[in-house]
Amino acid sequence: MIHNNSVTEFILFGLTQDPEKQKAVFGVFLILYIMTLMGNFLIVMTIKISQTLGSPMYFFLFYLSFADACFSTTTAPRLIVDSLSQKKTITYNECMTQVFAAHFFGCMEIFVLILMAFDRYVAICRPLRYTTIMSQRVCGVLVILAWVGSCIHSSAQIFLALRLPFCGPNVIDHYFCDLQPLLKLACMDTYVINLLVVSNSGVICMVSFILLLISYIVILYSLRNHSAEGRRKALSTCTSHFIVVVIFFGPCIFIYTRPPTIFPIDKMVAVFYTIGTPLLNPLIYTLRNAEVKNAMKKLWCGKI
Repeated sequence: MIHNNSVTEFILFGLTQDPEKQKAVFGVFLILYIMTLMGNFLIVMTIKISQTLGSPMYFFLFYLSFADACFSTTTAPRLIVDSLSQKKTITYNECMTQVFAAHFFGCMEIFVLILMAFDRYVAICRPLRYTTIMSQRVCGVLVILAWVGSCIHSSAQIFLALRLPFCGPNVIDHYFCDLQPLLKLACMDTYVINLLVVSNSGVICMVSFILLLISYIVILYSLRNHSAEGRRKALSTCTSHFIVVVIFFGPCIFIYTRPPTIFPIDKMVAVFYTIGTPLLNPLIYTLRNAEVKNAMKKLWCGKI
């Protein structure tokens, strides 16, 4: 690992420097993180074991929950441990690994959300051809493409990060390593690299969000021909998807589609999509979905 700089480790500033607030950060985020893992793990296990949740929608939900658990694990444990430790250092290599992992699982989540919207679109707008279009093989290929796409995206990000020379300040004003805060520390003109970050992360966020919006508009438009019961059911599913999409993409677009300025609010916004979304997804999908709730009751209440 060759990097033309004298910095071998960074100091993560975290969410706050106030010792009292740090204790609060530890308590709050530890609880949130445990809830996130439990919620997503419960969904993953339920879909894996349950006989009734075999449709493509749950196949994708399985991967969304898996990506959520991994995504929050790239940032939350570090934030929780750092809030209690005096020495909040992260080595250069660990930092680069974190950049890669966060972008990999974040991007995976975006692609899976798109697949879920596509699945709903086919189910509602092409119901007669649904089983042929969304066959098991097609779903498997789509998920593999999502993995590959995420890998390409995060490899591009890490390629940019490894090009940055660091020769002086090493305090990252954030609670995890990301390109935006790292660009602030680089001792070079980061204008071009920032353009590349925006065109990579920013464009993925914007294009995906617009695609998802269009798909929901098309779905809503085609629902007018359905029966009242059919409309209600489809709306319930799409609403939960849409809530997740807005919660996730709002903060992402705010962070990744702008010139390299760091706002004080950035860290709170990042908390929202790195820790908030993975926690809310399982809640939104289970509370609004009778099939998942029934499958959980059958499986887990029987066992307990």
